[in-house]
Amino acid sequence: MTNDPKGTTGPIRQVSVVSTGTVSIHPEHVAATRTPMFWWLSTSRRWTPPLPINVYVIEHERGLVLFDTGQDRASVTDAGYFPGGVTGMLYDRLARFDIGSADTLTAQLAAAGHDIADVRVAVLSHLHQDHIGGLRELTGAEIVVSREEWRTLGRPLPAARGLLRAHIDLPGLRWRHVDPGPVHDPRIAPFTTGHDLFGDGSLLLLPTPGHTPGSLSLLVRATGQPPLLMVGDLTYDADLLRDGHVPGVGKRRRLDETTEAINLLRERNPGLLVLPAHDPGAASRLAPVTRALGERRGTAA
Repeated sequence: MTNDPKGTTGPIRQVSVVSTGTVSIHPEHVAATRTPMFWWLSTSRRWTPPLPINVYVIEHERGLVLFDTGQDRASVTDAGYFPGGVTGMLYDRLARFDIGSADTLTAQLAAAGHDIADVRVAVLSHLHQDHIGGLRELTGAEIVVSREEWRTLGRPLPAARGLLRAHIDLPGLRWRHVDPGPVHDPRIAPFTTGHDLFGDGSLLLLPTPGHTPGSLSLLVRATGQPPLLMVGDLTYDADLLRDGHVPGVGKRRRLDETTEAINLLRERNPGLLVLPAHDPGAASRLAPVTRALGERRGTAA
């Protein structure tokens, strides 16, 4: 499943991951149980070990691309970052963050050898807080989100649904709202719609609703490497997704349908690597691809 039949280096130069800190959530958040969400959110005393807040970094021949932008450090330093009242209490119960001064998106990209000013496009899997945290730092980039996801921002009580509009709809950002359209590519079956980011088949956005109505995943096809599927919060563990388990936040029916579709895609493309936003194993699964692309680039140089 490659996008360069001529065997050249292709448009994808490198794929890597950085993390803007860590988050602990409840086990019922990771894998759904029969307990209603608001009950376990209010009563659960168990927390997961710290999970990464991944931002995927793709070096494309047309510029630097990010998939998600992480968590804002201000969320742990600014007492007014989250809403107050009952809604604020729910945020307190939902997640515990650890974000150091070196965990900002700008600092993490710099540590990986990138200037944030060079980011051309940032794709958001969805609009929850731990995926939009770097927006303030990306005034030079185009921000891509599904039109369906953007519509949810205008519906009643966005903060109660995990959408902090004051940290999303910021002045100075260049937004592009995309609608998945027909894609005639048997390699992505059972998916029949998507959005080709640069028109070359290397970066294909797929609609994967469930966690939120407009959630997107990004299929990355680099020459000579297994395809990569960055899935945001469709799952918190690629092995759980493989086994058909869905997380405890989102619409269960849509999560089940999308999980089934991803597993069909995996069956038809056995080398496919699923890369969630908070899977502790994602970085190690991606590492061989990062290493191979780096070696190929070194050889080409």
